[in-house]
Amino acid sequence: MQHGWPALYVLLLWWFSTGVILYLNGLPRATHPWTMGAATVLLGIALLGVGVTAADTRVTGAYLAFTAALIVWGWQEIGFLLGYVTGPRRDACPPDATGWRRAGHAVMAILYHELALIVLGLAVLALTWGRPNQVATWTFGVLWLMRLSAKLNVFFGVRNLNEQFLPEHLRYLHSYFRQRPGNRWFPVSVIGVTGLSVAAWHGAVSLSVEAFEVTACSFVAMLLSLALLEHWFMVLPLPSERLWDWGMRSRAGRPTAE
Repeated sequence: MQHGWPALYVLLLWWFSTGVILYLNGLPRATHPWTMGAATVLLGIALLGVGVTAADTRVTGAYLAFTAALIVWGWQEIGFLLGYVTGPRRDACPPDATGWRRAGHAVMAILYHELALIVLGLAVLALTWGRPNQVATWTFGVLWLMRLSAKLNVFFGVRNLNEQFLPEHLRYLHSYFRQRPGNRWFPVSVIGVTGLSVAAWHGAVSLSVEAFEVTACSFVAMLLSLALLEHWFMVLPLPSERLWDWGMRSRAGRPTAE
């Protein structure tokens, strides 16, 4: 169970935190400033946790560092979905925009979000630089790379866009997505994520590493495995959104626009 407990912890935290964010985002707009304020307080606590655990090489230190990094990541997710950290462009993509022009519009639509990721990533890196516990950095780095790959896939075109997760005030972002059976980037991204996942699991099951390293590698390996699953969700005819039906209940009975 050296590998099983960390993997189960990642799975449950991934599923539960996603649902909570969707639920909070579906609440009336009047609650959003309070949600963002609470998330910002948690961000400060999480960054403090990243710094404190950076020197802790116990198994508990790995769990705490992973959790802290996930909370840091959650702040930008909430900020984006609430519409506070998106980009200077808040209009739909012009129908005639193609190629680099379309890409430019897409970047401007999420520019502040991307800058926030850079700032948060640098903060986590600075707090763990040269320290023995790098779980927070690995966690944030994996989430960042996998999210970038997912963004490229929905931009180039995939079968399942999961636009139902976008709140009404962000529906214009759907115009930057493209629905098609697949794209050339998809097999490249899947092969890359698969290779990283296999390497991480190999490190986790190696008998030559200590309990801390086993736990840390298991966290990373499970995150990569979930990222691989999310990539396949983009193209397979599976109702993956039902995993978070409970998180979408806050939108039930609400008008389509406020």
